[in-house]
Amino acid sequence: MSTMREEFPILQREINGYPLVYFDNAATTQKPNSVINAMNDYYSNSNANVHRAVHTLAGEATEGYESCRSALKARFKANKAIITSGTTEAINLVAHAWGRANLSDGDAIILTEMEHHSDIVPWQMLAQEMNIELRFIPVQKDLTLDMDLFEAAIEGAKLVCVVHISNVLGVCNPVEKIIDIAHRNGARVLLDAAQSAPHQDIDFEELGADFMAFSAHKMCGPTGIGALLVTDDAFDEMQPFMGGGDMIETVSIRGSTYQKNEQKFEAGTPRIAEAIGWTEAIKWLNSVDIKTEHKRILNSARWLANQLRNLGMTVYARHDDNDAAVVSFLHPTMNSEDLAHLLDARGFAVRTGHHCAQPLLERLEINGTVRVSLYFYNTHEEVVSFVEYFTEIVERFA
Repeated sequence: MSTMREEFPILQREINGYPLVYFDNAATTQKPNSVINAMNDYYSNSNANVHRAVHTLAGEATEGYESCRSALKARFKANKAIITSGTTEAINLVAHAWGRANLSDGDAIILTEMEHHSDIVPWQMLAQEMNIELRFIPVQKDLTLDMDLFEAAIEGAKLVCVVHISNVLGVCNPVEKIIDIAHRNGARVLLDAAQSAPHQDIDFEELGADFMAFSAHKMCGPTGIGALLVTDDAFDEMQPFMGGGDMIETVSIRGSTYQKNEQKFEAGTPRIAEAIGWTEAIKWLNSVDIKTEHKRILNSARWLANQLRNLGMTVYARHDDNDAAVVSFLHPTMNSEDLAHLLDARGFAVRTGHHCAQPLLERLEINGTVRVSLYFYNTHEEVVSFVEYFTEIVERFA
């Protein structure tokens, strides 16, 4: 573990004279030296625009950029990987490039109350434009989706949008079952894998979703870049919605023709340095025993949740074997922002607020939580130190 932590320079930092304990990994993860160095090396030695040009720098830049696409396809077993600015753009891409071309007035889309805002707002905007119906599957008291209502709602739906792992609860949804039911009823499936891609070995082809959206920065890569994995059939149903350079084959005053591959949906100068950094992040993740590390940090999350309950906190988590190591909680009387400030004073970085999941919090009848989210470079000793200091806070303000 000490060797892994040494790869992340920011983890050596102190905050207010205390060691940084970074527990905000569901928001973004830290970056290993290999990612930082690769991006710096690109800007120092190979900076150029990609595709078309024949000079050496352009060739190096193109190879670096396209190596990211190859790494994504290899890691997630996918034939098509469209590079985007992140999960949000990837979902919006489905709404514009697939939704507008394949949905009609009166069609229905199924979503869940567990969705991140980025998997709700684009569909609300499209619904206003196209008069399509949005059906929301509720979250039950045990923090799971109401699958009976899902099966009742699927008739007539053209698309199912579901988050793989909740960024608030850490709950892993039964996506295999959801995909099976959706496909048996003629609906395509969009999977928001922003929280699952960093924590699981996902085989996109075997899983069976039609679309899968996720971001680099939650899996130790740079911010500002993500991907949309697409099956061949769904890809053929998509129409470009952003026009410009790189996505065209020919342009004349009479009209334009478009690329046949993923570049059809990557108009303009792409995120070259970020793609090079993401390739290194994928290499780093490929070197990690994900199942072992996931089990380790999940056990730490379970222990933390129990300790918080013993201190009188309300914990919003389940922590089944496939769930993420996320612990959302509330103090019975103290303001969450005040708690976060007190924790930050000792170097603990946690997240507060609605976590871009207001419909879920409305279902839970709360306005926000304090969220601790662990990643592979976190240690159980950090969790223990958190509980020790949090106990001091609770006793001081009892």
